[in-house]
Amino acid sequence: MDTLHLQKMGTGTSNLQIGDLTLRSRLIVGTGKYATFALMREAIEASGAQMVTVAIRRINLNRPNEESLLDYLDRAKYTLLPNTAGCYTAEEAIRTARLGREAGLSNLVKLEVIGDQRTLMPDTEALLEATKVLVKEGFIVMPYTNDDPIMAKKLEEAGCACVMPLAAPIGSGQGIVNPMNIRFILETVSVPVIVDAGVGTASDAAVAMELGADGVLMNTAIATAQDPVAMACAMKLAVEAGRLAYEAGRMPRKPYAGASSPLEGLVTGRVTRPARPRPART
Repeated sequence: MDTLHLQKMGTGTSNLQIGDLTLRSRLIVGTGKYATFALMREAIEASGAQMVTVAIRRINLNRPNEESLLDYLDRAKYTLLPNTAGCYTAEEAIRTARLGREAGLSNLVKLEVIGDQRTLMPDTEALLEATKVLVKEGFIVMPYTNDDPIMAKKLEEAGCACVMPLAAPIGSGQGIVNPMNIRFILETVSVPVIVDAGVGTASDAAVAMELGADGVLMNTAIATAQDPVAMACAMKLAVEAGRLAYEAGRMPRKPYAGASSPLEGLVTGRVTRPARPRPART
């Protein structure tokens, strides 16, 4: 398979479309938990991602002259996706999103409204409430939600540009715990589905893409790896391979074996051996 064909199949011309935004990479990465900003920058570069999410609450908007993670991100190269991490009410999330836009970050927002401090699972009622307000205010809302197709449909109807169901609890690294739920969401909504939270290693990312997800968002799996730069590269390749496999169309699963070599032209006669005489019964 030549390079041009590979590009047509998924690693080149098959782009991720979120609203009016077109991205060649289907991998979105975060900026938290890195040992240094310099390491963060190197890992993001290795990931090939074009969209990078930043927590609005981690940026000191009142002290623009202090060193910030924004100093290590080329705004001409990366699309910033501000997020409302750490918000536990719809009001908090709405206010945080507004602050980010007023500071000139973006009118994109990865909307998070957490419902439980221990599991960091989303409060979907508050999430839907905040979504409706922010969509009316012109935000491009990308909501972090649970793996519930009913809520995914409600978020789509509220005007979200995509839905972002979790694979597993944030930072758990468990991979896709309920693949059937992701399939249900893919069948239910027409907006892009980006698997968010719970990815631990490259195979998890590949599985998400093979299911038909439009993209994967991750942070902890890369930032806390023993070699974040190497893991970022692995995630890049896994997302590309998973998408390519999905577009290629996997073989059907079968309960029994099937010969991989053609049967035409085979000699059909069987080699028989003379039967051994049985000992006489006494």
